[in-house]
Amino acid sequence: MSVIAAAPARPSILSPALIRVFVGSFGSLTSFFVLASVVPRYAASVGAGAAGAGLSTAALMFATVGAEFAAPWLATRFGYRSGLAAGLILLGAPALALPYASGLPAILAVAVVRGVGFAIVMVLGDALIPLLVPDERRGEALGLGGVVASVPAVVALPLGVWLVDQIGYTGVFVLGGVAALAALVAVPGLPEPREASPSEKTRLAAGLRNRAISRPALAFGATAVAGGVVTAFLPLAVVGVAPVALLVQAAAATVTRWWAGRQADRRGAARLLLPAVVTAAAGMLAMALIALPAVVLLGAVVFGAGFGVAQNASMATMFDAVPRSGYGTASALWNMAYDGGYGLGAAGCGIVAAQTGYPIAFALTALVVGIAVVPARDRR
Repeated sequence: MSVIAAAPARPSILSPALIRVFVGSFGSLTSFFVLASVVPRYAASVGAGAAGAGLSTAALMFATVGAEFAAPWLATRFGYRSGLAAGLILLGAPALALPYASGLPAILAVAVVRGVGFAIVMVLGDALIPLLVPDERRGEALGLGGVVASVPAVVALPLGVWLVDQIGYTGVFVLGGVAALAALVAVPGLPEPREASPSEKTRLAAGLRNRAISRPALAFGATAVAGGVVTAFLPLAVVGVAPVALLVQAAAATVTRWWAGRQADRRGAARLLLPAVVTAAAGMLAMALIALPAVVLLGAVVFGAGFGVAQNASMATMFDAVPRSGYGTASALWNMAYDGGYGLGAAGCGIVAAQTGYPIAFALTALVVGIAVVPARDRR
């Protein structure tokens, strides 16, 4: 009589600590996305025009990128709990001042402070996820974190655009501020993972020279350029279908980001990056046909699918390439690629669209994403 050994149970990934991280991520991203398309629209309404609308997003994202350089050091110096608390306050409190920002300089000042807070929360939160789960389920945990991060995009991004006409800009600004500040309840009780000493940690400069993490970051950054364009300018280019388009692209990104996480654990993350970039470029090109609402909606779905896979595949590839002591650096570089691309897309599209109109600006954005197939092909 033979005995068949039962397959070992897969280690669990959910824990109270990870749930706390997800709560902080959910609150901060709700704050981010509910205002992401509203602030550019508000800037345009006070006379800043398309260029000013783009600058309002660019200021937020460029401040984010700058602060991401310091985020790993902050975690080592002050700890994750203190860093996350400071980030949530800097992200949420300035949003409450937006109703009093009557000109572009004040709007940009608020954006800069919020960008610093957003950087701290994102880098530390993303670095905590792989530190709190078994290595063999890291991709799935990142995918689950991606779902949590994407839900605010699915709900809050179109909701913010819709709520402006229902409760006005002030109501939406207050909602954005409260969402981040409410997430402070998750900070007490968060773990403080033991960090390697600063001399042992992978430095950002060294990370940029490491092709194994710099090339996935570059490929993903190009898709993030399109993400910034879609968020900032789709509501201005296609007013009627914009809320639905933003909803379906965010929903597609949510589903595919989770799927990509499971595939990354089973077959490897790097092989998913190239098809993700190609898919995102195709969707962005379809959205250039703004006179055809049905095509815009289809393009939003296709872009969202590619963008979701690119998010998870690039992040998992980068974490696979570094030791655990380098997770903070990999997280910082990934978030820099996301936020830098997002800001460049918003700023560049605003300048180009003012001269050429939105269809050409969207088509050029698709070309930028398409060029990213070059770094995406390198899977070493």
